[in-house]
Amino acid sequence: MIREDLRNIAIIAHVDHGKTTLVDQMLKQSGTFRENQSVQDRVMDSGDLEKERGITILAKNTAINYKGVKINVIDTPGHADFGGEVERILKMVNGVILLVDSFEGPMPQTRFVLQKALELGHKVIIVVNKTDRPDARNEEVTEEVYELLFDLDANEEQLESKILYCSGKEGTASTEPGVLGENLDPLFNTILEEIPAPEGDPEAPLQMLVSSIDYNEYVGRIAIGRIARGTAHVNDQIVITDIHENTEPYRGKIVTLYQIEGLNRVPVEEAKMGDIVCISGVENITIGQTVCSPADPTPLPFVKISDPTVEMTFSVNNSPFAGKEGKFLTSRHLRDRLMKETLKDVSLRVTETETTEAFRVAGRGEMHLSVLIETMRREGYEFQVSRPQVLFKEEEGHTMEPMEELVVDVPDVCTGSVIEKMGPRKGVMVSMTPMSGRTKLEFIIPSRGLFGYRNEFLTDTKGEGIMSSVFHGYEPYKGDIPKRSQGSLIAFEAGESVTYGLYNAQERGTLFIGAGVPVYEGMIVGQSPKEEDLVVNICKKKHLTNTRASGSDDALRLIPPKVMSLEQAIEFIKDDELIEVTPENIRMRKRILDKTQRMKAWSKTK
Repeated sequence: MIREDLRNIAIIAHVDHGKTTLVDQMLKQSGTFRENQSVQDRVMDSGDLEKERGITILAKNTAINYKGVKINVIDTPGHADFGGEVERILKMVNGVILLVDSFEGPMPQTRFVLQKALELGHKVIIVVNKTDRPDARNEEVTEEVYELLFDLDANEEQLESKILYCSGKEGTASTEPGVLGENLDPLFNTILEEIPAPEGDPEAPLQMLVSSIDYNEYVGRIAIGRIARGTAHVNDQIVITDIHENTEPYRGKIVTLYQIEGLNRVPVEEAKMGDIVCISGVENITIGQTVCSPADPTPLPFVKISDPTVEMTFSVNNSPFAGKEGKFLTSRHLRDRLMKETLKDVSLRVTETETTEAFRVAGRGEMHLSVLIETMRREGYEFQVSRPQVLFKEEEGHTMEPMEELVVDVPDVCTGSVIEKMGPRKGVMVSMTPMSGRTKLEFIIPSRGLFGYRNEFLTDTKGEGIMSSVFHGYEPYKGDIPKRSQGSLIAFEAGESVTYGLYNAQERGTLFIGAGVPVYEGMIVGQSPKEEDLVVNICKKKHLTNTRASGSDDALRLIPPKVMSLEQAIEFIKDDELIEVTPENIRMRKRILDKTQRMKAWSKTK
């Protein structure tokens, strides 16, 4: 049976190419919202972190009705660190809309997600977005997309993919490069014509692969996936199976069954082959398992998720300020929260260490882990994290390390400084493309070479540069990469920072805190221009005397401190330093707080 009343598609693209904005317009023009309904921009980015950062972190489903056909649309993340979300979501759909910026063209993540879609044999609709930009390069970008399809060994049907030219912001689409169009009807019609309808037997025993997991305080875990065959009913008895032979099948029952309508989950009594559904009532269900009828418990194959490349150590907070700000402080709290995250995020890996106080957490990149840290911080967790380390592999006696494909887009005058910085970081230039006043550079660089580079890059390009990277593969170890050359300014004693102490300390380097901030011995309060660390007494008060001298009582002027964000702190710290994360503060500190013990440990390593 072919279900002509249904289409399942995912929208894939590089970060900031306009996926979520296009979905906004698709929802508006399909009549999902009332005429007078107030709707925020980027309505699919519902998480607090997504709204603040302006990026999509979790893939989300919505459904649009057009000409009597239900179109299930999945908005996916564009950042490479959340590629695990995209890989498994592609198993739920029959085709993809590939979105490409009309100026930037195909970027590293475009290549990565398109390759995954082509491997699964999905039909592709290419959308050149932001065609109303004054610097749009519609024809050139179209050529670049076809070259990319050719490079990725697309089959004949995929090479003949339809191309549309859209403005997601204005909500228009057309088939001609220079024409804006009036609405998104050409896009909707192309989806109905080009994306294949789901095929299968609705009378066969039930089979559904779990592609995503949600959690609700009231009903527990919710499994989301597409029904491959059969029909699901509320109160049906089911068997949960896994492709891994060491996992025992177990029984369960469908307590509630939901389908997506617009932005809402609507309870239904039954769902047929091809429908994307949400099932609750099965306690331990996880991503990659198959929901089956007891009549035929055959598991479906699950896509292999790429391995993590970066690791950090999460440990219990043991600083002098521990326990003052957080609700969840113990190793049991920390372990339970991290294990809960691995159920939702298949590209995250958590392993125990020799001590019960710390856990190794591996992910796709710094941003992947920093989003987890920020989410836990807002939930009331208090803990410490170490500097990120890359995960090496051993192959045939050789040490292999993860490499990144880095693409930077910078003003012409900044090209030299970027190339110069890539040398010591073992970056190899692959291509250099001039683009009217700007230059696009591509490098293959070790993942560890990018640690701490983002801030330098923004400084070198005066904030005008754009950089993005995606995992390239493993290559033999490239040798030592110089670490941060500047030392830290470290607090001498516990107390509260005072203007007089800060005034004397600011001559020694860049401060990270202002006056009136509680500090403890060993806490990092600034950056030293020299290589070695400096201990500064920022709690020092001015001794009062009964003698007055001209000029000695003038107001002390402090340079505004450089307030470090979580990402900047992760890039800043060295191996012997930690970040203390609490719901109210992000502090950096030395692993060994006492100066004497720190010097003894340092002399032993020399």
